[in-house]
Amino acid sequence: MADLLEEDLGTWRRTHYSVDINPNLNESEIIIMGWVSSIRDHGNIKFLTINDRFGHIQIALKKKDCSKAVLEKTEQIREHTSIAIKGKVKSEIKAPNGAEILPVEIKILSLARKASPFLIQSKKSVGIDTRLDLRALDLRRPFLQSLFNIRNTIMDSCREFLRKDGFMEVNTPKIIATATEGGAALFPIFYYEREAFLAQSPQLYKEQLTMAFENVFEIGPIFRAEPSRTNRHLSEATSIDVEKAFADYNDVMNLLERMLSYVVSKIQENNKPHLEYLNITLPDVALPFRRYRYSELIEMLQNAGESIKWGDDLAFQKLQKIQDAKVDSFYFIFDWPAAIKPFYVKPRSTVTNECESFDLMYKSLEISSGSTRVSRKEELVERMKKQGLNIGAFDYHLKVFDYGVPPHAGFGVGMERLIMSLCGVENIRDVVLYPRDIDRLSP
Repeated sequence: MADLLEEDLGTWRRTHYSVDINPNLNESEIIIMGWVSSIRDHGNIKFLTINDRFGHIQIALKKKDCSKAVLEKTEQIREHTSIAIKGKVKSEIKAPNGAEILPVEIKILSLARKASPFLIQSKKSVGIDTRLDLRALDLRRPFLQSLFNIRNTIMDSCREFLRKDGFMEVNTPKIIATATEGGAALFPIFYYEREAFLAQSPQLYKEQLTMAFENVFEIGPIFRAEPSRTNRHLSEATSIDVEKAFADYNDVMNLLERMLSYVVSKIQENNKPHLEYLNITLPDVALPFRRYRYSELIEMLQNAGESIKWGDDLAFQKLQKIQDAKVDSFYFIFDWPAAIKPFYVKPRSTVTNECESFDLMYKSLEISSGSTRVSRKEELVERMKKQGLNIGAFDYHLKVFDYGVPPHAGFGVGMERLIMSLCGVENIRDVVLYPRDIDRLSP
């Protein structure tokens, strides 16, 4: 048998997706398109499973009823071949959605020429590096399809919630002249004839934008040159950044917990099949979330035998030591030491050395950070001096404070860590389409 050539789409166009196929279409002629996820040959009948973006469709090839041309084409098809099928819908109780397709004509649009190096249908697969080398193929796995459908709901519902709450979506520069938070975790780039950096966050820009628009948010990439090889860190991540004028950290903590409660309700509403496939129960988001003062957790850790003192950071490993019924879901840690928070975080007026800041945690994983911001220029300069920053490098930011910057507060949520917490995923790279970390720059 001569090799059959791949064909162009031509005039064919999809008439139905997998989700549309049901017994009510019995005897209807339709065109479906997708990729072959499985082939089962039972002698007199062959079954193809075709996947598209919404699910899968069963194709039944009864050899005594199919044309020679159709049968010859199916002899060449491997799993992962992209295909278009014109055929009739047939009611079949054992098929997905109670119906299958009897093919009349097939177009092979793109042949798979190699076998997949890993199983597509399995929830567990080979090592992540092998999968990431062929990430587009890996993303055909139902496990990841479910995760990224949930991710899509999270992004949509965050936007929907914030817009309903009076926030404007903005887009801030990702090429910047100086550090956002004063740290060393910067990616330098060559910008024409001078040095620039990839943005660590939209922090200073979103603060400035409260002058003009009051309430703003951005969902976009952030870049951190952290040499970390953990399952929780990325060099490029997605952040949900929110800033609100005429508010303090209590107001935005309330906003954040309401937003997450709304997100979970939308996942429950829109992603039932994905939750069932993943076999997960979403975390409890009953309002209000528990709130712990930083000092309170330091005391809990000391009582648990940890060598830690007031002013130390609360490391991931240390927080794991106090896992109990009190901190098994989302909770806030607030009133942190001012010395370990960025310069733009407002100190508390009533307690020396503390600041109006918070972290949102899921168990021992940090999901979000937020605070009341310093809105007076003199206080901001003083905070910069205490942290040893080059004040001249922030002149572009400081000069707007001569024109009435309103009191404001805000937070940033790590999208990938939020998905990890909601879906019980252990490796953050599984919830990013094409992850970037210290060891990976492709694909």
